Amino acid sequence: MKNVIKLIVIFSVFFISCSEDDFSVNNSNYSFKEQVGFSAHDILSNELFTDIFVEILYVEGLEPSDQVLNNFKDFILERTFKNTVTIETRLIDIPLESSYTTTKIRSIEDENRTKFSSENELVIFMLFINGTSSKNEEDSVILGTSYRNTSFVIFKETIQSFSNNFFGTKKVVLESTVICHEFSHMLGLVNLGTPMVEDHQDIENGAHCITENCLLYHKIERMNTTTNFFSRDQIPELDAFCLQDLRANGGR
Repeated sequence: MKNVIKLIVIFSVFFISCSEDDFSVNNSNYSFKEQVGFSAHDILSNELFTDIFVEILYVEGLEPSDQVLNNFKDFILERTFKNTVTIETRLIDIPLESSYTTTKIRSIEDENRTKFSSENELVIFMLFINGTSSKNEEDSVILGTSYRNTSFVIFKETIQSFSNNFFGTKKVVLESTVICHEFSHMLGLVNLGTPMVEDHQDIENGAHCITENCLLYHKIERMNTTTNFFSRDQIPELDAFCLQDLRANGGR
């Protein structure tokens, strides 16, 4: 009887230990359905995950270019302490719509996503979609949206409509800028899971930076239809405030 009681106690302790340390054992139950910014520290540091895998799904005709993907990979390595970044693209065949709600985008991910975080690898999900965001307004349109802790969508058809007058590198720069901007929201910027060292949040425009030349400036995410804010030759950089925040939360 004593042996039976001892066995039950040992099992109970083991069960409690597993439930508390689940992520540190193999990260197999790491949630991908949390709010944006929830995984900021885990993306930035190498404490839980040493590597990043980016699963990119796209609809026909909207595959990101190698140059755009290389720019994104470089940005991840510059801002995080991850050892490696692996990017995989895959065409998906889904019923296309002219406009997409966030709920619909989430359902597309849930039905088509195949990669999930485990062991040393954190998985980022990205969707390149046609059509527009349902949150577009009369005088401004959304180019991309981060909608979960490790997921974001790029409205590439919308981006293309604004880059028709761009030539050469500017098309690549615009798309790369939107991608890095949305990924930065998943890094917790601004004040979205990564605490601010100094106050620099543009409260009126949500989780964005007050610095106009910063990658997290609000006009990069939402393009005004009457004035073209974006005519740059290179991807905007994060300003000193944003970089300070990332470093304080485990990033470079």
